[in-house]
Amino acid sequence: MEIWPASDTTFTADNRHPNSIDAAYYFIFDGNEVLLEFNESDQWVPLSKLDDELREDSVRHYMGEFSGIDCFAVEAKLKSRSKGGLRSLIGQTDHFMFSLAGRAAQILDWYRTHQYCGKCGQKTEDHPEDRAMVCQQCSIHSYPRLSPSIITLVHNEGQVLLARNHRFPRGMYSTLAGFVEPGESIEETVHREVFEEVGVKVKNLEYLGSQPWAFPNSLMLGFLAEYDSGEIVLQEEEIADAQWFSCQSLPMIPGKVAISRWIIDTYLQRMGLNISLL
Repeated sequence: MEIWPASDTTFTADNRHPNSIDAAYYFIFDGNEVLLEFNESDQWVPLSKLDDELREDSVRHYMGEFSGIDCFAVEAKLKSRSKGGLRSLIGQTDHFMFSLAGRAAQILDWYRTHQYCGKCGQKTEDHPEDRAMVCQQCSIHSYPRLSPSIITLVHNEGQVLLARNHRFPRGMYSTLAGFVEPGESIEETVHREVFEEVGVKVKNLEYLGSQPWAFPNSLMLGFLAEYDSGEIVLQEEEIADAQWFSCQSLPMIPGKVAISRWIIDTYLQRMGLNISLL
């Protein structure tokens, strides 16, 4: 089975700024909006260099090296330049560049929100070696945080249970998801979230893979889960609708940049269906 996504070993993460830069990718954000630059094929690409306007008052964080090219997360004022939310890149770039842009967004959000110690309020300082902010008074080290969550496709004899929350586009359905609670195992989260959101119990959990999801700092752990018992009962404040769908007649589902779509496609492939038609 192919793990989501196919591993790309050409990226090496690092936070130590290189002594010299021959070539670079700059992932540039103004708050939560990314600079939108497109090539002749209308595909998004990060800038290869910073002009004088973008250098002014910018904050740069080294992310690592991709195929010999240095990668930076940059906070800058984009003024009149074209920009949009990170979701603007969906469908405009390949999966790996999207994931690097998401990495940049998370680093910048972490740095922006950890300028002061959460215990004493003193100004923090950059750690000399690690990606961390340090309070010299409390010795608290604040590293970029991740919020683990589960995302699960419930299936039963060729049918899949899909739901839509109140924020989805009209007609869009997806897999069930939720955050891990303190003291809870990943497997317990799957059982709890599925039951809370749609009122059914599941069994025979199968872990498939994970995806960093920078909205704002999730790590999504993907599962298949077999239906066990119960009727659909909606958690109405969160779930607008949930239904069983035949694999041959699915509603609108997320695009291929999302792990939810990959989980659905994986199950359809196991059922012997031509997923290219969906």
